[in-house]
Amino acid sequence: MMRFIYVSVLILLMMSCTTADKPVAHWPHGVNYEVFVLSFADGNGDGKGDLKGLTSRLDYLEDLGVGGIWLMPIMPSPSYHKYDVTDYKGIHPDYGTVDDFKAFVSEAHKRNMKVLVDLILNHTGSDHPWFQNAIQGPDSPYRDYYVWADRDSIADEIAKKETTLDSDNITQWHSVNGEEKSAHYYGFFYGGMPDLNFDNPKVRQEFVDIGKFWLTEMNIDGFRFDAAKHIYPSDRAEDNHAFWIWYRNELTRIKPEVYMVGEVYTEGAPEQVAPYLKGLPSLFNFELGISIIRTINAGYDTLGLVNKYKDIVDLYNAASNEYLDATFIRNHDQNRTRTELGGDPAKAKLAASIQMTFPGTPYIYYGEEIGMLGAKPDEYIREPFLWQEGKKDPQQTTWEAAKYSTDATVAPLSRQKEDPASIYQFYKKWIAYRNASSALTYGSIEPSGIESKEVISFYRRSEKEKVLVLHNVSDTPATITLPEFHDIDFQTGEIKLTDKKVVLPAYATAVLKK
Repeated sequence: MMRFIYVSVLILLMMSCTTADKPVAHWPHGVNYEVFVLSFADGNGDGKGDLKGLTSRLDYLEDLGVGGIWLMPIMPSPSYHKYDVTDYKGIHPDYGTVDDFKAFVSEAHKRNMKVLVDLILNHTGSDHPWFQNAIQGPDSPYRDYYVWADRDSIADEIAKKETTLDSDNITQWHSVNGEEKSAHYYGFFYGGMPDLNFDNPKVRQEFVDIGKFWLTEMNIDGFRFDAAKHIYPSDRAEDNHAFWIWYRNELTRIKPEVYMVGEVYTEGAPEQVAPYLKGLPSLFNFELGISIIRTINAGYDTLGLVNKYKDIVDLYNAASNEYLDATFIRNHDQNRTRTELGGDPAKAKLAASIQMTFPGTPYIYYGEEIGMLGAKPDEYIREPFLWQEGKKDPQQTTWEAAKYSTDATVAPLSRQKEDPASIYQFYKKWIAYRNASSALTYGSIEPSGIESKEVISFYRRSEKEKVLVLHNVSDTPATITLPEFHDIDFQTGEIKLTDKKVVLPAYATAVLKK
């Protein structure tokens, strides 16, 4: 007898989950959350996010299901973004004190959440005492901390004459104080970020000491490494690879379980990424995030998403048997997910569904879980998190006036908590389900053999369970003939299931088991 399962609108909105509630995801698996502290929560009433504010919101992140928190730069710096560090062993005064940070880490650990700090090795800020001393002249003890060249020797190289995927800067060599006849220093990103010279053993030792400070005195669990492929210029790729092997060995001597995730951005060239994996066992998967957005906007699987992903990850696993993928949809350098998807909440939810069903450690950029909007320039993809309407929450940050994520365009968290159909509730249900699923947390990914351009389908298999995942990326219902009968274990749409077929509404997802 044909069996039909009709899901009511209420259950559609709340979604169903039959997997046991007990989490199976353990560090470094599970879900991580990227925070721009300046925009998150204000703990002292000055309108700027800080560590006390973030600490007071740890219960929110714990309830969301987060297992790790990546903090964008928190060290002293003259810029709002703080990627031009002036003191690697300090806390920016806007964010608080060393004691505030230690309290934050302690409270995070009490909730079984790990803490990652953004560490910028490629360059310092031009205001860093090392650089300010170095520009005094060739006799400075810090001169060789940076990369210098006589102007005449690099006359043809001062301008790169092209941008790269991770930098729109076209000038790589810079004069000191506009003195064009003087020696020039190398700065890949711009003159305010002079590159460090890692051929100098003293510079390397500085960063061993810096790593030790954060891992021991500050008790963090690991690092996110900015611009990891730029330790040396691009024509010294092998030196870059060797550096990370060396630095990983140094850090594991300090804390054997240290977690290291790197930013190596080379769109369309995974073979250039693979050699980094012996030193950086976890890397952000830019290709997946880009492909998710493109696939949903196209409305069908133009890219062969599963096979493309498998090809890349198989390449990475061949390079390192320790590889752990770090997946994300968008981050602090990219237009926000919902903006990239035309503002459509249904598409934004689908993007989250796809990410949550792929292997690896999912990273969520703060505010994605409430559907925040944002487009470059960068300040507008780092806008204040919305807690309540009209800035009623005393911890609402106001460091900048929002252009994209306002009360008129994004429902604040307080409203979304009360709405079972909200993006927030959608993320929370997904995270809970994933954290409880052995297959989704630890399992391999295998093509399903189902032929459909509108539906992305695949198996996830662990030692304990096997599930079939179906994502309808089109704007119309899709009917799939199943290879064998399955029961619905999790769903995001009003799904109809028979012994042989499943009908998925537009942008819906089903996870099925035998």
